[in-house]
Amino acid sequence: MIPGEDTGKGMALEGLKVLDFSWVAVGPITIKYLADNGATVIRVESVTRRDDLRGAPPSKDGVSGMNTSQFPANYNTSKYGLGLNMTKPESQDLIRKLIKVWQPDVVAESYTPPVKKRWGLDYDSLKELKEDIILFSACQQGQTGPKAAFAGFGMQAAAHAGFYHLTGWPDRPPLPPYGAYSDFINPPNGAAAILAALEFRNRTGKGQHIDLAQFECAIQYLSPLVLDYQTTGRAMMRNGNGDGNHAPHGIYPCATPEDESEKPIRTGGHWCAITVSSEEEWGALCESMGMSELRTDPRFVTVAKRLENSEELDELIAGWTSGFESRALMEKLQGAGVPAGVVQSQSELWNDPQLAHLGFFEMLEHTECGPMPYDGLQFQLSKTPARLRWAQALIGEHNEYVLREVVGLSDVEVGELVAAEALEFS
Repeated sequence: MIPGEDTGKGMALEGLKVLDFSWVAVGPITIKYLADNGATVIRVESVTRRDDLRGAPPSKDGVSGMNTSQFPANYNTSKYGLGLNMTKPESQDLIRKLIKVWQPDVVAESYTPPVKKRWGLDYDSLKELKEDIILFSACQQGQTGPKAAFAGFGMQAAAHAGFYHLTGWPDRPPLPPYGAYSDFINPPNGAAAILAALEFRNRTGKGQHIDLAQFECAIQYLSPLVLDYQTTGRAMMRNGNGDGNHAPHGIYPCATPEDESEKPIRTGGHWCAITVSSEEEWGALCESMGMSELRTDPRFVTVAKRLENSEELDELIAGWTSGFESRALMEKLQGAGVPAGVVQSQSELWNDPQLAHLGFFEMLEHTECGPMPYDGLQFQLSKTPARLRWAQALIGEHNEYVLREVVGLSDVEVGELVAAEALEFS
């Protein structure tokens, strides 16, 4: 992508300017929502202290490198890349000049509070450069309080919030949800908060500092359980795939497809998720199973009874589902009005007919890796559709464009930054 070629014209956030210092997941995913919807985003990265995800698998051809990981690539489409060693005073001065000249609407960062204070990029300092600026901060424990300086990843935030305690089987240790869980559930809140701050600025002329503490934001998803504990003293425990209000509610084994040898290697068998949330769905499941008598069976006649006898019920359903391939079972149950979904490995998503129908996966031309597959957009706006404008930038890939076209530096000034080892490239 040639810098400046795609300006986001006709997109919802065309003209919005964002300076992105965030790294790993929460911040980059949050700002990706803005970038893919037309905002001009300059992302500042360092080779000296690289984003940890840049070394995470999967990588192009299985070779780990600074620019070959697809993990961070999915989170940083449509952003320009500026490579700086922010420990250098010259880099800090350059950022202050960039803010004065470019006048970004939003600055995003995910460092602990002391870091940006040392760089002179805390909220009070930024307001001196642009009075109505919006600062989005997304460190783990927030900007204030005794734990504000604690660094960490989403695994720790999810554990602190209680997700790890709640996931797994009741007779076994916790089995945490996939990955840095809070990293994946926080970004939509962050994007909404930034949009709300922009609307507030439009009405009042005032900027603000958004403090998205990853731990505190994530715990909101457990609000009913927290409230239940506060009011009753009851602490929820692990319950496998069960649900306190619905039964059956689980993941059930399915038959191995005959053409398994032709598919990518997978472990763990084949499964289908089934849940019943109404008596109508329960009746439809019984009919689909050819066991209509279960509707009047004293053990299962009401949801309370089904919850009480959930183990027996799950055994009956598992015995039936094991005779079907997972996708065929899903289609059979969905056709009968029973919520069901096949459990897929990551490689199987490439052949998922619904994702194919939506055109979800997109190929983008990466500067080092060539054509690479990217996750598509999670939602679309009918009047101002978003798009993946270009692939993740190399660290410092757009230094020349940002320094000369955006900031307006001379050859001498750029040379001074090079001599000071402030500029970085991957």
